[in-house]
Amino acid sequence: MPDLDTREWLLTNGLGSFASGTVSDVRTRTYHGWLFAATNPPSGRTLLFSHLEASLEILGRVVALGTNVWGNGRIERTGYEQLRRFDINPVPKWTWGQDNWQLTRQLVMPYGLVGTGGWGLGAGEQGSRGAGEQGSRGEVAESFSPLPLCSPAPLPLIPNAQFCHRILIQYRYEGTETAILRLRLLIAERDFHHQQTAQELQFSQLLGEQQVCLQAINSGRFGIPWHLRWTQGNYQPDAVWYWDYRLSEETKRGLGDNEDLHSPGYLIVTLQPGDTVTLEARVGFPDSVPGVLSVKTFAEAVEAEQERLSQIFGWRDSGRGAREQGSRGEINSKFKIQNSKLKNFCLLPPASSFSIPNVQFPIWQQLLKASDQFIVYRASIAGPTVIAGYHWFNDWGRDTLIALPGLALVPQRFDLAKGVLRTFGHYCRHGLIANAFPDLNGEPIYNSIDAALWWIETLGLYLEASQDWDFLAEQFPVVQQIYKAFVGGTHFNIQVDATDGLVSWDARGVALTWMDVVIGAHPVTPRYGKPVEINALWYSALCWLSQWAERLSQMEYGSPVRLTKQALRYANQAQHVKTSLQKFWNPQLGYLYDTIEPDDRRNFQIRPNAVLALSLHHCGFPEQQGCQILDLATSSLLTPYGLRSLDPGDPEYKGKYEGNQQQRDRAYHQGTVWTWLIGPYIRAWQRFYPQQSLPFDWQPLLDHFFFDACLGSISEIFDGDSPHTPRGAIAQAWSVAEVIRHIK
Repeated sequence: MPDLDTREWLLTNGLGSFASGTVSDVRTRTYHGWLFAATNPPSGRTLLFSHLEASLEILGRVVALGTNVWGNGRIERTGYEQLRRFDINPVPKWTWGQDNWQLTRQLVMPYGLVGTGGWGLGAGEQGSRGAGEQGSRGEVAESFSPLPLCSPAPLPLIPNAQFCHRILIQYRYEGTETAILRLRLLIAERDFHHQQTAQELQFSQLLGEQQVCLQAINSGRFGIPWHLRWTQGNYQPDAVWYWDYRLSEETKRGLGDNEDLHSPGYLIVTLQPGDTVTLEARVGFPDSVPGVLSVKTFAEAVEAEQERLSQIFGWRDSGRGAREQGSRGEINSKFKIQNSKLKNFCLLPPASSFSIPNVQFPIWQQLLKASDQFIVYRASIAGPTVIAGYHWFNDWGRDTLIALPGLALVPQRFDLAKGVLRTFGHYCRHGLIANAFPDLNGEPIYNSIDAALWWIETLGLYLEASQDWDFLAEQFPVVQQIYKAFVGGTHFNIQVDATDGLVSWDARGVALTWMDVVIGAHPVTPRYGKPVEINALWYSALCWLSQWAERLSQMEYGSPVRLTKQALRYANQAQHVKTSLQKFWNPQLGYLYDTIEPDDRRNFQIRPNAVLALSLHHCGFPEQQGCQILDLATSSLLTPYGLRSLDPGDPEYKGKYEGNQQQRDRAYHQGTVWTWLIGPYIRAWQRFYPQQSLPFDWQPLLDHFFFDACLGSISEIFDGDSPHTPRGAIAQAWSVAEVIRHIK
């Protein structure tokens, strides 16, 4: 498909549900469809509604508007040949047309957490709030009373939470003649990781007035009920299967790449010039649907989303934001179209730019909008969490805590940050912070050595930004639990070495740092022993603990004498660790060893973990070493999209992230570029080279954000080799978060 535009778009609803597809409208992934419903937010994501296959009849001539690739290699491209324009803001919009007609289609996925008084209110359900109260549990924060040091706060539940999973579709026709629009439903019921095959799967449908209720039946078991309704048209039941769609991206990834979709029938709509038809797909039975579907419903949903974002981020004029979202004029004018037929193709509407301090407002607003897609409600913990990336990731502790400063602290969503920190603190076990939350009635997964240390680091950044010292008092027992577990020893043989004060671990068959790929029972980058960034985090944590114990000693909590002694002990221990951090210094390279292994051997590979060690709030390395580390990282690891995970000169370096899953896993941390690492690099650079300009040009990454991969978001990873093709998840939380944190 060399000339089909397969760049992607993404819609989310704050519950884990999503819709996604391509500019050309061809489905290339298992994760493309219009309604993936998170039936157990944010999990249980199930494809229910794939898409509508449209055709338009004018004066007896039928024009097919679909674009499909079939298993035999045949490409059905008539829809793409008629495509004249695609816009991404404020919602995805396609325009097909010829000389005497034009048809547009828009999609919007309304926010799904409704009827609450909680952190993620929809438009119209909360007033504008000041810094520190935006986008979170305002009433919980206002009623909070300090708790004694001996007991962490229970998790407050979101009252009366209601979930709504739906998508709205709107078609508008312009032309000189009456037209007949045929919309054939393509539906499914399958887990979002797997393809559907016909086999024993059946679908029931129940017709009502301008609506149809649909439900899968598989081996006698009924699936998720959902329904489609519309403002005008006549529905014709006509159950058929469409076999053997080819999903080309899955072919490249060495995964299952063929899909069968069911069509229960089609809708026929007669359209006069200027007519509009609006459809809504919604999970649940139709008799519980409030309100009447009308032509205005779509515009109201778009406006409601703009208002919700305006309230969260403090945009003073959401209407202006809706009109002016997009990119800079000069970026827009640079965009070139490969398909010569798309002469009026436009990814983003022209926008006159205006600025807030050193940031052009449309760029800033778009980044914040992208960041909100990752904030979701988790039913099993009754609170907020962060989806690590779309399409296929869930919420992970490490990723959430690293991303939280950019997602919540920079835009001053302090209550959101507090809610996430409180939730993770509540689930601290044996001094470890959960790295993954299960669904209801399951146990969290604690397979991370650094999530607990990132929790302390992020808690410190939150406290510095919010000055919320009552929250420190509430969470200090969790801080002490982590400290005692690391010093005394906990799971995976995680323990502080009594001789040098450094943190070590040794457990075969697992990988506990962020370089966490395991193939079978064999970690690709095991990093047993004493990883450099883990011990840099440990040093920063001890510094935080000393500061916090001293502050609490001055407040009306606990025993001032005891807390003062604790503060001194933490400070002395931090100094011991700072001295021992010099064990990581490699004078031959002018860089840090990546790990000190259990047998005391040093791993001298040039990895970005040394840069991570320089970037924390409290840094244990002197200026001369910091500058040398950054000089080598700049020449060996820095790319226009982030840092490589391994020096290209290393024998284990892999410059391309491609092939089947095992091949990709072996390249994941062996040279692949990670965008989120640009944040630590910038923080380290600003610390050690405060008077020198940053040797990084934002333009390629911003061009990627606006025009590449997932339009309006940032990919998880890129190839280590030029031209650094984007790979992995098309939208990654910590990638977006670190750009928000530092673009100025």
